[in-house]
Amino acid sequence: MQNIPNEPIAPVVLDMTSEEIDSRAGGWLQRIASVNRRDWRPVPKQSALLVIDCQNFFVSSPQPTGAGILRNVRRLCDLFRKAGRPVIFTRHMHKKDLSDTGMLGEWWAGAIIEGTWDSEIHPALGADPNDIVIPKNRYSAFQGTDLQRILDERKVRDLVVTGVMTNLCCETTSRDAFMRDFRVFFVADATATASEEMHIATLLNAAFGFAVVLKSNDVAAVF
Repeated sequence: MQNIPNEPIAPVVLDMTSEEIDSRAGGWLQRIASVNRRDWRPVPKQSALLVIDCQNFFVSSPQPTGAGILRNVRRLCDLFRKAGRPVIFTRHMHKKDLSDTGMLGEWWAGAIIEGTWDSEIHPALGADPNDIVIPKNRYSAFQGTDLQRILDERKVRDLVVTGVMTNLCCETTSRDAFMRDFRVFFVADATATASEEMHIATLLNAAFGFAVVLKSNDVAAVF
């Protein structure tokens, strides 16, 4: 069996500009069209926007890589805020002594440490005082957090998922949400990961089994 180096997640995601993502998103949707099971759209009055881990660690680097989804994510944040619907940010981070890493600490070398620049939400998203911020230390945003309660209190049925990484925290959270009977809307051009191949793989999985995959324009059209 190949020996895979135990290296930390690189602090970059889907190495495309926002223009490249916009131009390729239509192709991604065509690629998964045969398994994209529902033509549902989120209903604004019962929707919340979930922005997963759009932190400096993932979407900042010395080069402009990793920032390609920020424009679409910010657009959706502004639309949800204007409609008076919840905008919920997650921040993945761990204690300095790494005592809360669990299996993630076995799987990855290194971690995002609470209180550091890496752990902060990227400023391009313009986090508002009325936005909700949920710290987490597992792939699923439901695991060990108040997310379920927050959504229930706001009578949310439709969860619109954006952020990073497509095939890890975004996918795991979406599967978890589906199992909790939320309608999940996975935004193809507002999620990103380390390669286009992994991104498309999750879009296929999501569309087939647990989420409606769409573009940010599709969400914007109903707000």
